[in-house]
Amino acid sequence: MNPPSSGTLTGATAGKRTLTGRRIPPLARGLPKVVESVCPECMKLLPARLYEDQGRVLMEKTCPEHGRFEDIYWSDARLYLKAEQFHYGDGEGLANPNVAAAAQCPLQCGLCEDHASNTALGNIDLTNRCNLKCPICFASADASGYVYEPTFDQVLDMLRTYRSMRPSPARAIQFSGGEPTLHPRFLDIVRAACEMGFSHTQIATNGLRFAREDDFAKRCEEAGLHDIYLQFDGVTDDVWARTRGRPLMAEKLKAVERIMATDMKIVLVPTIVRGLNDTQVGDIVRFALDRLRTIAGISFQPVAFCGRISTEDRLKQRYTLSDLAHDVARQTGIGDPYEDWFPLACVQPFTRLVAAVRGQANIVMSCHPHCSLGTYLFVGRDGRAVPIPQFFDIKGLLDDMWRLAQKAETSRVKFFQKTQAFLALRKHWRGDRAPAGMTFEGWLHTLNGMVDKKVGRGEAGRKTFRSLLVAGMHFMDRYNYETDRTRRCVIHYADPDGRLYPFCTYNAGPVHRRKVERKFAMTPEAYRAREA
Repeated sequence: MNPPSSGTLTGATAGKRTLTGRRIPPLARGLPKVVESVCPECMKLLPARLYEDQGRVLMEKTCPEHGRFEDIYWSDARLYLKAEQFHYGDGEGLANPNVAAAAQCPLQCGLCEDHASNTALGNIDLTNRCNLKCPICFASADASGYVYEPTFDQVLDMLRTYRSMRPSPARAIQFSGGEPTLHPRFLDIVRAACEMGFSHTQIATNGLRFAREDDFAKRCEEAGLHDIYLQFDGVTDDVWARTRGRPLMAEKLKAVERIMATDMKIVLVPTIVRGLNDTQVGDIVRFALDRLRTIAGISFQPVAFCGRISTEDRLKQRYTLSDLAHDVARQTGIGDPYEDWFPLACVQPFTRLVAAVRGQANIVMSCHPHCSLGTYLFVGRDGRAVPIPQFFDIKGLLDDMWRLAQKAETSRVKFFQKTQAFLALRKHWRGDRAPAGMTFEGWLHTLNGMVDKKVGRGEAGRKTFRSLLVAGMHFMDRYNYETDRTRRCVIHYADPDGRLYPFCTYNAGPVHRRKVERKFAMTPEAYRAREA
């Protein structure tokens, strides 16, 4: 649908179209500007103004029925504007969307003709049952009073939905919940995903089964699991007691220890609330740096407010991506927020170039530049962590890759593109600022090892440099909602009916999760009878 008519869409350029012919509203750049949002009370679509105030980016909107709402969108306007510089255009959506002729984004999911991105990561909720009762959880069987747990055959159908997407079948799948490892056929599901051609399998878990069962990590590895996205809100039990209801640090450490005995990787997933655990951001980074053999990244998730909350409490607890960048620098002394942090969607030039050179469709990371912010740390022989922008001119490199991708997409001659890409990498290399002991060739070997597991293991792995992705994904809620972000989302949920939903329509905004779960849910008594 078209952007709101009131206000000005600053910096907008001519939009492109999806594969089904729908016009994609171009990204609005600069400040101030008007975007489309929703009323937190009634979910009616509203124009919202984004503007700078005392160095922050604020969102304000007024519902004729429920009045005015204001929120902190980003706490640092300079970083907000920098992120927009890394937007390299939109994707083209799907050739086979679920919904045709949809009129109102985000209210008519699953993926419709308006959607501008394909699936970079598919999500399947295996259950809403859990072995914890977390105060900040949005998916709980105990809280909802019913059980949502797709059968093995239903899960297989959802996996097939992702693999049938055109022109680019999904290749990465995450199993979530509730606690996904509680599904009675969890390991069979992981095996099935590998057999269907998913090249990357991961789970979002609290880690308790890894901590409590001696062989569970090994069994997961043998089933084909690659990554464990481990809930990890802090390094002291007082934090765990407040976020998850009880002390958990000992069990988290045991889970990490047992996963480290396998070849799987861990990504720590801390939910950050201002005034609760934001002072432990640096401690979490140091925890990961001390365990780089297994911990590959940290995906910080600033809290999203899924229920009603007073304006005073919301503004007091609101934590944004720019807060994260500043806290990492302040608490660890590593990097500079303005020089070293960038939106993860900036990899689009690489994915477009690969697709053009190969002459085949590829997953394009065309998400909104304000959905994420992060940096890659590489650790030298002296143990010092160095952000990649300190030894690579990232913006110059990406601009060159983008130009190469555009040439490759329109040229019949692709032979020299690989050589040109290599020369672009070399051109932007800053060897005097690289981690201790790292050469350009050594960095290329490390980069290859991040893609090919065979390179980063065994004898060959000794020649690679350890790296850590430190990033944040700020999922929206009704107070800071922006439909332009929803339209470009690359993280999608599947339901048993074969529909797909952007993350921030499934868990926030219209919250399609509730509709899906209620349709397929059963009473606890009926569930026990089914599983008997």
